[in-house]
Amino acid sequence: MSPNADGGAALVTGASRGIGQAIARKLAADGLTIVNLDIAAPEPGTPEAVHFTAVDLADRAATAAALAQITAAHDITRLVNNAGIVQAADLAGTTLEDLDRTVQVNLRAALQCAQAVLPAMRRARFGRIVNIASRVVLGKTLRTAYAATKAGIAGFTRTWALELGRDGITVNTIGPGPIATDMFTRGNPPDSPRTQAILDAIPVGRMGTPDDVAHAVAFFLDARSSFVTGQMLYVCGGLSAGKAD
Repeated sequence: MSPNADGGAALVTGASRGIGQAIARKLAADGLTIVNLDIAAPEPGTPEAVHFTAVDLADRAATAAALAQITAAHDITRLVNNAGIVQAADLAGTTLEDLDRTVQVNLRAALQCAQAVLPAMRRARFGRIVNIASRVVLGKTLRTAYAATKAGIAGFTRTWALELGRDGITVNTIGPGPIATDMFTRGNPPDSPRTQAILDAIPVGRMGTPDDVAHAVAFFLDARSSFVTGQMLYVCGGLSAGKAD
């Protein structure tokens, strides 16, 4: 029997493309039922077994309605808070509107999802929560709003790990970067000397892939990873061992 055959399902936000899609593929291959909560329809390559619910996570009421529908249909015992947006700007150029929207998607939605699935996890006396942060929590220019929210996600992780450990629920964080996704390319133009400097500094000598992140997420979600909680794992080719920017 699979170590993950507990009868529960996995909710992955932002699983229609990029890192989220790779996570959904990996978990589906591991035999889990997957629910994808995303504003965009799944791109080619998403397994047919992944159940898709369309929602704008910036909309609190719509998110609540979608979560009510999902939790009525599935006992969610694994949650991956992957969805996130980047508003690239320096301090002077960061608007309050940018900050508010980034907080809504990157922080509030993660909290809302965790609260929605918590009852099923507590009933099962088992749960796995993985929050996707970023290497930017170590510091990166032009990321005022994004870095603040990803640092907040890491704070969620440590706090929830302390609160939920005796319920059989673990909570961990992945800090990806640099990973070959559309989001990375939008924030780091390929022809920029700054981008090339980042890539040249990666100790393993290559760019990361979404599958690299998916394998790390699968470790944290595994039923056998019950003694690992409250941790931040950087999936960055060793870049975080040196400098963040």
